[in-house]
Amino acid sequence: MSKKKSKPATFDAMVKFFIQKYNLPTKRDIDLLGERLDRLEKMIRTRAAVKADSVQGRSRARRPAGKQGTAAPSSATEVVLSLIRQNKAPTSISTIRDRTGFDDKKLRNIIYRLNQMGKISRINRGSYRATA
Repeated sequence: MSKKKSKPATFDAMVKFFIQKYNLPTKRDIDLLGERLDRLEKMIRTRAAVKADSVQGRSRARRPAGKQGTAAPSSATEVVLSLIRQNKAPTSISTIRDRTGFDDKKLRNIIYRLNQMGKISRINRGSYRATA
């Protein structure tokens, strides 16, 4: 059996292979990016000029102040903890699920985390109370 002779790889073919293999930018790619940047800069300048002209002629309207008071709990854990703290009696999982709308897995994870941190204590299976 005779071996086939393979063609030696040319330098151009090797360069093309490396450019494609390692996703290297070519001169054409860089030129296209430069053109896009020029268009974006031009668009930003024109919009800034139009906005400056429109703002210059009118005064700013004042926004009414928002409600002052307590902010809404931001994380799901804080929502569940505040719900448990509101009730003096032990709170059940079904009550928490109905009021929050969280799915079972999310609630289990939140309850586990709160229990590990010591912020709630387990009274019975599925009943929890906030610790002092």
